[in-house]
Amino acid sequence: MADVRNILLVGVGGQGTILVGKILSSGLVKAGYDVKMSEVHGMAQRGGSVSNQVRFGKKVYSPIIGKGQADILVSFETMEALRWLEYLNPQGKAVVNDYRIPSAPILMGKCDYPEGVLETIKGKASTTVINAGEIAEKLGNPKAMNIVLFGALVKSMGLTDIDWEAVIRENVKANTAETNIQAFRAGMEASI
Repeated sequence: MADVRNILLVGVGGQGTILVGKILSSGLVKAGYDVKMSEVHGMAQRGGSVSNQVRFGKKVYSPIIGKGQADILVSFETMEALRWLEYLNPQGKAVVNDYRIPSAPILMGKCDYPEGVLETIKGKASTTVINAGEIAEKLGNPKAMNIVLFGALVKSMGLTDIDWEAVIRENVKANTAETNIQAFRAGMEASI
């Protein structure tokens, strides 16, 4: 199993987490990897948690990532990173979007958005924080935030030998392709 790499994408419904999983899986398959993907939408259309697990390598037998097994955790919303942190392996990396989406209880005033989430994550894992919303906004399309994070993921995982721009073009609407390519490049630049 050492040749299998595990990527966990998490966010909130409507953030494009599933699209990134689809682009990632498509590119990895084209590169010759065996790829398994599992996605959980839950109450995604109502702003609920979304997770997408992508495993790839020479031979992959299961799409499920167990606790402590993810090589990288990419969180499209800040608090979701904390919720899923136990799935990251001790040597794993976290790429966290500095972007808050208040849950229903927070919106109803029953509780507050927790403070110090990023500090807690940084204290437990090697973490890159990206303000993907701000980057996408500067590109003129706030919806491209997910592709900014995808660029950061590709750079963080060292998967730069795949023609991701072609894969992105194949998986997004033609009229959004150029903006998404720019978002991908910006995410690569923003990642360390």
